[in-house]
Amino acid sequence: MAKGRLNGKALAAALETTAGLVFSDPERLRRALTHGSARAKDAGIDYERMEFLGDRVLGLVVAEFLFKTFPAATEGELSLRLNAMVNAETLAAISEEIGLPELISAGGELKTVSGRSRVNLRADALESLIATIYLEGGLDAARSFISRHWFVRPIALGAARRDPKTELQEWAHIVGGGVPAYLIESREGPDHDPVFTVSVRIGGYEPARGVGRTKRQAEQAAATAVLMRENVWKDEGGL
Repeated sequence: MAKGRLNGKALAAALETTAGLVFSDPERLRRALTHGSARAKDAGIDYERMEFLGDRVLGLVVAEFLFKTFPAATEGELSLRLNAMVNAETLAAISEEIGLPELISAGGELKTVSGRSRVNLRADALESLIATIYLEGGLDAARSFISRHWFVRPIALGAARRDPKTELQEWAHIVGGGVPAYLIESREGPDHDPVFTVSVRIGGYEPARGVGRTKRQAEQAAATAVLMRENVWKDEGGL
């Protein structure tokens, strides 16, 4: 998050390339990226209002995209895909990719948040930015921004996933949990057919365990267990 409050013109200059438009109202952009904790209590609720609008714009654009991309999908499958694309973890990851956290103005008590609060703050700010883009350039501008940053990501629930250890390390960085630490808890069986049990620990979260025929397989299983438990990855059974 921003170490000091940037003025609207500075924010506009930092975000115009990413947003794909020139902001005509830099002050609105500044308010949109100023969390309530950094404003006087009587200064209005622009951040929360913009977040509300951005959430609806994002949902509409993504729903429209999925409706066109998967013509044979049921309502239930479309809903699962939509939820995966607009959940807080996805938004927090995109927020970090575009450097948004460094531009958010927030009160001192929020500058060191971690875990779920950190994810939510970054996700909310991105929704607020989407609302600003929508108000500045209309639905076409918002759709263009969302297309560039959402539709290049894997969208098929059955698509091959990345290595779970890589995914977990990136997620841990986003939520402020540090680098995942793996520990071999046991090695059983004969040398030619061992079975490893490995645990993985991330700051602020319960450890998880995995079992595999090799150390790497056990580590991947443990990483997968965390990703599933924290709803970073969804259960794809039957889809």
